[in-house]
Amino acid sequence: QQWHDSGGSCPEGTVPIRRTTEKDVLRANKLRRFGKKPIRHLRRDSSGNGHEVCNYHYQHAVVFVNGEQYYGAKAKLNVWAPKVTDPYEFSLSQIWVISGSFENDLNTIEAGWQVSPELYGDSYPRFFTYWTTDAYQATGCYNLLCSGFVQTNNKIAIGAAISPRSSYRGRQFDIGLMVWKDPKHGHWWLEFGSGLLVGYWPAFLFSHLRSHASMVQFGGEIVNSRSTGAHTYTQMGSGHFAGEGFGKSSYFRNLQTVDWDNNLLPLNSMHLQADHPNCYDVRQGRNTVWGTYFYYGGPGRNIRCP
Repeated sequence: QQWHDSGGSCPEGTVPIRRTTEKDVLRANKLRRFGKKPIRHLRRDSSGNGHEVCNYHYQHAVVFVNGEQYYGAKAKLNVWAPKVTDPYEFSLSQIWVISGSFENDLNTIEAGWQVSPELYGDSYPRFFTYWTTDAYQATGCYNLLCSGFVQTNNKIAIGAAISPRSSYRGRQFDIGLMVWKDPKHGHWWLEFGSGLLVGYWPAFLFSHLRSHASMVQFGGEIVNSRSTGAHTYTQMGSGHFAGEGFGKSSYFRNLQTVDWDNNLLPLNSMHLQADHPNCYDVRQGRNTVWGTYFYYGGPGRNIRCP
C-alpha cells in the first residue's frame, strides 16, 4: 500500500484510518448516502408509458457458486486502474459472500479493490470492504465509514491506494484476499496477502450470515449511470475483454471456498454471468498452478455496446 511504502506507521494499540475530509463529503452525490452503494432505485419512465427505469445500472462479469453452505472464500485478484468516466460511477473487483434474498434482506460481505472518484477523489485502485444486511438500503457501508467492521491490524489501511498496478502487455500484480467464518465466535474475518488479518465483521451484524453463506461470487462490477444517454465508457478490470488473456485482460486465480471445518476447497459447479457480454465478459479456466481461474472485464461502450 502506498501510505506504508512512504514510511507511514501506527503506534501500538492503534489502527490506520483514512481521514474523511470535507472535500470527500462534498463530492457525495447524496449526503445521506455517503459511503454507501447507490440503491437500485426504480422510477417511472418520464414518457408516462408505465415502464420502470433504473437510475443506476449495475453490470457484472462474475463467477459464482451456490447450492451449498459456505463459510468463506479465497482468491488472488489482479490489480489494475480502470478508467471511470463519470464522477458518480465506480469500477471494482471483489469477492462477495452472500445470503438472503436480493429483494430486501440480502446479507453480503464484500472485499476487493475499486476505483471510485466520488468516494476517494482520485482514480487509484484502493483496497475496500463493504457489508449490508438489507440489500444496500439502510445498513452497512464502505470501509470504516460506519460502525460494523472491526479493524485489528495496524499495518493495512482500508481505503488506501494499492501499488504497484498491472499494465497492458507489462508486469502483472495481484493481491490475495480471504474471508472466513470463525467457528468459535461466528465472526467473519478478512485476510489480506499471506496471513495478515485485517479485522472482522461481527456475527451480530447479520441475520442470514449469522449461520453461513448460501452463495459466493468473484468478479467485477461497474455502475452505468447513463448520464450521457448512452452506455458508459467506464472500464472493468483492465478495460479489455476476457479473450485477450494474460497481460492484457484482468484475472482472478486460485479460487476456493471455505467449508464448516475451515478447509479450503476447489469450486464445485461454477456458474458464469456477464450481464452485458458485449460490454464486459468473463471466461473461466483451470490449470495446476492457478487452480480455478477466470479472465473478465471490458471497455464499456463500443460498437457492440452502444
